[in-house]
Amino acid sequence: MNTVSSKQTQIRSFQLGGPRAWWIWALSVAFVIYLFSVQTGYSIVNADVQKSASLSVEQVATVAAVYTWVFAICQFFGGALLDRLGAHKVLPISVVLVTAGVFLFANAESYGTLLASQFVMAVGACTGFVGAGYIGGQWFGMSRFNFMFGLVQFCASLSSAFSVNALQLGLNAIPWRELFNMVGVAGIALSILAFFFLKNPKPVESTGAGGVGTFVHSVLDALLQVIKIAHVWLSALICAALFGSMLAAGVVWTPKLMEIRGASPATAAFSSSLLWLGLAAGCLVIPALSDKIERRKMPIVIGIAVQLASAGALLYLPSVSIPFAMALNFLFGFANASHMLTFSSAADVVPPQLIGTSAAFVNGLAFIAGGIMIAAPGSRVVSAVGAGLTDHTLAVAEYAAQPIMFALVAAFTISLIMKESHPARR
Repeated sequence: MNTVSSKQTQIRSFQLGGPRAWWIWALSVAFVIYLFSVQTGYSIVNADVQKSASLSVEQVATVAAVYTWVFAICQFFGGALLDRLGAHKVLPISVVLVTAGVFLFANAESYGTLLASQFVMAVGACTGFVGAGYIGGQWFGMSRFNFMFGLVQFCASLSSAFSVNALQLGLNAIPWRELFNMVGVAGIALSILAFFFLKNPKPVESTGAGGVGTFVHSVLDALLQVIKIAHVWLSALICAALFGSMLAAGVVWTPKLMEIRGASPATAAFSSSLLWLGLAAGCLVIPALSDKIERRKMPIVIGIAVQLASAGALLYLPSVSIPFAMALNFLFGFANASHMLTFSSAADVVPPQLIGTSAAFVNGLAFIAGGIMIAAPGSRVVSAVGAGLTDHTLAVAEYAAQPIMFALVAAFTISLIMKESHPARR
């Protein structure tokens, strides 16, 4: 008993916000960046994968869809696992699973192996982004949860802005299989560090005795407790609309819209990067501002209003210069950082032991909405062209972007309805 007590005392003495906290947080963010790079990688190499594994176009799309489906389902339970087991028992295993998936992907010779690689990667990835937010709350205190989660998104946004170019440079130098085997080796190094360092500052309280059934019941119970709270749903729906719009714009739609506006292909591609750079900058400012003024609702409302104004100008002003349009893209991304406050707002209204579950629920809905909204503009372009409208015209762009505008209007309406959740203002 003395030995156990001594060990617990040592663990509880870890300083919150000290050098050790920053090191552990940096490792969790490195995992997020690793994930984003791997996820981006498939969009870059899918043509080479199709040739190597003799896949049809439908199979290429299905491989990507499997990752999305599995990730979306597992996402809802990843946060509850962190709340129930702690970082040390969850995140290192997650890194190992993603790394194993990368090696499977790099050495796949068949359609089945490619599907398996995406399944394994998605299961591991479901705790990545939420896990980094969880680590920030645990090691820096809940009063810093909002700011630290914003820093996570800052790093993720920067990696989104530059990882495509980095992977493209790598593919120009070496074959895709060799490149992804190198990525897998990096995952092994990250896995080793995760097993040694990723942990909570104090032991996670036991959920009680019992077998697997009892544990599964406790995870489901945690999720049920969170989804019973109406404010969590409002926060999740706002996040889904905002981040879904960001993904639709950043992944697919901005380059096409900028080309319609007269930008060169290189400028159009850079404009997409400006969205992510704007989001990164906003994540340094908006969460910190929210904490300073002790408000969640007002920054969210203003952020959505700015996004509506930026998107409206890009779509509906008949004459917009390319530099001004690029500035609007950056502004849209900057204001989109207000979606990070939805994680904080949800965490404000749940018990501290359920912050991982609440973050996973919000992120899960955002991810599902993102997948839907990425596809929506493209399908509307197809239907518009099929109806006789000329492609690459502003009229088609306006028609295709309607789902984004509708989502932003819906988010703005919900933000006006939701209550202020900051602990100092409740």
